Amino acid sequence: MRRIVLIFALLLLPFAGQTQEQGQRPLSDSAFASVLTCGAGDEFYTSFGHTAIRVCDTARGLDMVYNYGTFDFDTPHFYWTFARGKLNYCLSRSSFEDFMLEYRYEGRAVWEQRLRLSEQEVNNLYLMLETNYLPEYRYYMYDFFRDNCATRVRDMVRDCLCHDRLSPECRRDTNLSYRNILYQSTEGTLLWWRLAIDMALGVRCDQRCSNYEYMFSPLKMMEQFDTLTRVGSGEPVAEQAVTLLQETRQQPSRSLSPTLVFWVLFVMVLCLTLMEWRKGWSLGWMDRVLFIVVSLLSLLALFLWLCTDHYCTKINLNVLWASPLFIYFAIMLRRSNRWVVVAQLVMLLAAMVMTLAPLPQQLNAALLPISLLLAVRLIAQLKVKNQD
Repeated sequence: MRRIVLIFALLLLPFAGQTQEQGQRPLSDSAFASVLTCGAGDEFYTSFGHTAIRVCDTARGLDMVYNYGTFDFDTPHFYWTFARGKLNYCLSRSSFEDFMLEYRYEGRAVWEQRLRLSEQEVNNLYLMLETNYLPEYRYYMYDFFRDNCATRVRDMVRDCLCHDRLSPECRRDTNLSYRNILYQSTEGTLLWWRLAIDMALGVRCDQRCSNYEYMFSPLKMMEQFDTLTRVGSGEPVAEQAVTLLQETRQQPSRSLSPTLVFWVLFVMVLCLTLMEWRKGWSLGWMDRVLFIVVSLLSLLALFLWLCTDHYCTKINLNVLWASPLFIYFAIMLRRSNRWVVVAQLVMLLAAMVMTLAPLPQQLNAALLPISLLLAVRLIAQLKVKNQD
């Protein structure tokens, strides 16, 4: 679809050239384009920032912002569609004044990087954006890492260049993965959301990204556009970022660490288990509740892996600790086959190792006490079975 839109826009360029000869260019020679980067907001889906394109031509009274991050909450079965990775986002358009009013109201920072484009390249970008805004082209299948509001802006800037290309690499943070970049956006205040994200994302999230790839993050893309150059000439593509709005929103408080919470829970369960062994208590009810919860998490991980179009939820090794075997354990409890229990204990051990040595997938640190807790209860089941 993107290629079709680009071809359509390029077909219009000869007509743009005709209007040049007649003194009726789409934009005046004073027009400019810029990349707008917005800081984090209060809602989780705004915590990673935002990117948009501004096209300004004061001679024509034009000052528009093109935004690829728009979605409709009224979409039928919205959450189900999003969970399956089939939610359409679209290109929206608003005045620069309205755009700034919205972000001023939300107290979010806004930075602008004016693009160093030729007169023809600014017109190319404008024609491509206007073509993309047509109803038949404005919708696209959203992908958080590979096709979002930032990558669309990146690609539009790349495609508007006349017989030139962007340099593919800049030597900055070249050892980052998708997960590393997400961690930078959830540091301190969104630790529970980070845990949820880590449980949903698989091995692909830990691949090392090129600097071009990690421009899926608006703030990372702003850093890159400060250094990106044209291949051959080495000329910068954008000017240094200028602050248009300072952040005024109240900073969120630091969240309680889930790692700490689960270590406390592990100590409590360990104490109960020791009391069970000494006093002959029966904690089968606790095991059943615990195993059912883990079973549900396992089914969710398998659903995201096998039944959705999300790129980074595939090959999710969280199923080592949130294993579907816990469905069996929840039903059988002490009647579980000894070798099935041993197999699950080995899988839990592998999950513990990956929380300490993140290969091939980085598991959240909070999963270490969870894995230990599950191992303790499975060992308790084996002990009761031996006594029987």
